[in-house]
Amino acid sequence: MRVVILGAGVIGVTAAHYLRLAGHEVVVIDRQPGPALETSFANAGEVSPGYASPWAAPGIPAKAIRWLLMHHAPLIVRPKPDMAMITWLAAMLRNCTAQRYALNKSRMVRLAEFSRDELVALRRDLGIFYDERSQGTLQLFRTTKQLEGSAKDMDVLRSYDVPFELLDREGCVRAEPGLAASSDRFVGGLRLPGDETGDCHLFTNHLADRLAGNGVEFRFSTQIQAIEASGGVVTGVRTDAGIVRGDAYLVALGSYSPQLVSPLGVRLPVYPVKGYSITVPIADPAAAPVSTLLDESYKIAITRLGDRIRVGGMAEISGYDNSLPQRREATLLHSLNDLFPGATRQGPTGFWSGLRPMTPDGPPIIGGTALRNLFLNTGHGTLGWTMACGSAAVIAAIMSGETPPIVTEGLGLERYGR
Repeated sequence: MRVVILGAGVIGVTAAHYLRLAGHEVVVIDRQPGPALETSFANAGEVSPGYASPWAAPGIPAKAIRWLLMHHAPLIVRPKPDMAMITWLAAMLRNCTAQRYALNKSRMVRLAEFSRDELVALRRDLGIFYDERSQGTLQLFRTTKQLEGSAKDMDVLRSYDVPFELLDREGCVRAEPGLAASSDRFVGGLRLPGDETGDCHLFTNHLADRLAGNGVEFRFSTQIQAIEASGGVVTGVRTDAGIVRGDAYLVALGSYSPQLVSPLGVRLPVYPVKGYSITVPIADPAAAPVSTLLDESYKIAITRLGDRIRVGGMAEISGYDNSLPQRREATLLHSLNDLFPGATRQGPTGFWSGLRPMTPDGPPIIGGTALRNLFLNTGHGTLGWTMACGSAAVIAAIMSGETPPIVTEGLGLERYGR
């Protein structure tokens, strides 16, 4: 079978790997000149299945109001006359119940845990290196209220048999010695030893290089204009370089997936939620993080990537806006310098933003559509890097007509009644 994949981010490239393993001919199309140059380019670097949770959760509406009023706000909302934004926000609010949160989280953890295992196996089998570390994630609590509130998270972790450690201030410093200089800034933390870190852009490029040498065709710098269909099946993809035809088609275009499939009558509840990051060189390795630290107050991740530190986070709901306001960079620098003073060198920060493709309930959308040969692998939100390999294995099995490796209930478009 000839499969045409639309999108060469980490989601599209990992799907190409698993589809090629299944014996299919694969073509990948992307408007960028290379792989992983949009949302996959400079994300926070976390592979954190233990923190796979929906943003739609009980208490979030009240917390959101407080976050919006903070000086270093973790949430920014820029309302506009955009029906897609309004519809998405309303759907997200409907999912902020305990019952829906528990259901959505169960679907996300199932996929994320499987995906982490698949990533480990892929790395072992292909010998790919990407500044990876397997030293866990530490969620740092600056207040006693945050520490006490972690009890609910620990209950959820126990229910899914995810290993964790609740640490006091001294325990946090033992896990991350670079915190010794800022130990008065926090009261404790929750550590997940099974989580990993790594450079998503490096991973995706190294995997794409292997795939190109194994028969996968990449068509970069190619604008995708439309999907053409007739009689309930896709007949081709129209690009600025001509029509590309295949037997099956996979949409892996992140936040841009809804616009492409909408003319076909496929409604995708995916909306961009903007995130920011900086990447700075390490000056003092002893003062730098060992792995990933999550600053609970600012919703920012600080990750060690080789001889660099990646600081990423925040959530800005502002449509398809990739501008770089300096005040967002200041928030990232504040969290980094407050917790790891002296760890990095002064100079350019590699300030970046990306549009995370979010669903209103949390889980991604993986599976088929009403068009017999059109499939979806999108909507991973902040967890694309965490869920990439698992999502790829699942969609490759579905497209091959095989039984998926995990239960896929609640991961398809049908959960929205479409």
